[in-house]
Amino acid sequence: MRSIRSRRSRIASAAGAALAAALLLSACTAPTAPVASSSPTPTSAPGAPAVADGEDLTPDIAFTALIAQPTTVPAPVLASDGKVHLAYELLLTNAAPITYAVSALEVLDPDSGDTLLTIGPDVIQRAITRLGASSEGVDATGPVEIGSAQTWIAWIDVAVDPDKVPTRLQHRTEGEVVRPDGAVQSAPYLLTTVAVSDEQAAVVGSPVAAGDWYMSEGCCSNYTHHRNGFLPVNGVGLAPQRFAIDFFKVDENGKTWEGDPSQLSSYFSYRQPIVAAASGTVVRAVDVFENTDAAPEPPTVPPIIETVGNHVVVEIAPGRYLLYGHMDPGSVKVKVGDTVEAGQELGLIGSSGNSTTPHLHFQLQTEPTFFPTDSVPYVFDSFTLLGSVPDRIWDDDLGLQPTGQLPFDKIDPSDRKNELPLDRTVVRLG
Repeated sequence: MRSIRSRRSRIASAAGAALAAALLLSACTAPTAPVASSSPTPTSAPGAPAVADGEDLTPDIAFTALIAQPTTVPAPVLASDGKVHLAYELLLTNAAPITYAVSALEVLDPDSGDTLLTIGPDVIQRAITRLGASSEGVDATGPVEIGSAQTWIAWIDVAVDPDKVPTRLQHRTEGEVVRPDGAVQSAPYLLTTVAVSDEQAAVVGSPVAAGDWYMSEGCCSNYTHHRNGFLPVNGVGLAPQRFAIDFFKVDENGKTWEGDPSQLSSYFSYRQPIVAAASGTVVRAVDVFENTDAAPEPPTVPPIIETVGNHVVVEIAPGRYLLYGHMDPGSVKVKVGDTVEAGQELGLIGSSGNSTTPHLHFQLQTEPTFFPTDSVPYVFDSFTLLGSVPDRIWDDDLGLQPTGQLPFDKIDPSDRKNELPLDRTVVRLG
């Protein structure tokens, strides 16, 4: 048995050495510009360019240290900046026995050859983070060094004009392989090509009562615990809150609370009505959890089943479910099987589950349960954009600040239709 294991070990070591040698050789000849390709044949590997029968391999086919895998199908959504956003994650795993240092990641339209996004050395250490480390990244510049057998996550947000939405996205890295002797060698890679969903974002109404609301922890380019909340659930890696928004009510002066921040009643969101943003059928209605008693400090992280506290899930289309979370105890007004109409009251805003201060957690997802699920985009049929908060200083824990005043940059009110409010915007609903 020992000799068999030893032989297998020698074979594996030889295979690793061969791959390293192939990578170093291919680094000399790797393409420096994208090569447009046709769609893969049914027998092609996912993302691989097609090669017609009888033809040689195309110049863009080469050994790569990295395996690139998207965690979802990128889906377009028109946001409040007037751009269509494609927000998704790309898992980058180094399958080679040598380090690969990524200095830039580009996202391209393989059909036009246009570069849609460049993540360069000034921001790459925040845009690409190691799996298991802080998804906020580090405040540093320079390349990201992906060691052998390591997996990193690229947090991608492609923003394009509405008339220039691509049908596919190709990924390209600028980088260097680090030889065993410490020397480096340039190795640009063309990586996987992924299809863009042709599904239109669901149009929904307001999930809260009329008034002014702060859209916290939303999509797409800012770091937030929603957008960057990658979680493995039952062996599947997901970003289950990618497009989620936390709703905080503000008054006419831009304040979110007044009085004692340890009292839930001090927050203007507390016990505000939650209404159905679209018609559908109730598939979950949970009303068994108490509100947090830790405010304004973050609560102890609860078990996974308590994450969204008291909540309602409404199926609005096959495979599409709206989640309303952190409801006040005893306020849920519907039960499983009920048919609800848009605008119907479902309950009241509370602070149950993993909640710091009263707010509504709202999202569209692909499963009736919060975990595991994928988060997909949606747009609101109408709202008025009032401004935005310029810096990430409060987000979901407003009570830890000296006052409840939001320092948002006001704009002339702008009426919007069928758009997704971006992170840290302040909007008027209803």
